[in-house]
Amino acid sequence: MTAARQAIEAAPAVCCPSVTDAPLAEADAALLAHTYAALADPVRLRLLSLIAASGEICSCDLVAPLAKSQPTVSHHTKVLAEAGLIVGDKRGRWVHWRIDPDRADFVRRTLG
Repeated sequence: MTAARQAIEAAPAVCCPSVTDAPLAEADAALLAHTYAALADPVRLRLLSLIAASGEICSCDLVAPLAKSQPTVSHHTKVLAEAGLIVGDKRGRWVHWRIDPDRADFVRRTLG
């Protein structure tokens, strides 16, 4: 686990600790920006919420609730996976997605 990910996971439950207490290192800021950029889309937020609520869900079951095409859903799941928020297992033609266990607390706080 990277230092930035540990810092994100170890952050207290209260909102927004002061950056003057411990300024972000350049690498930590880049990782955090990448994570928030992945979340800065309404479709991806809904997608993350659907995955979190279900525990695990097939890509095929994400098309209808999002009212998006399968290629669009695949694009958005790829962005969330590259940000380290979700992980998937390919089973036959489809990928089954779940929240990355190392990021579950972060996802809960983000969606909560």
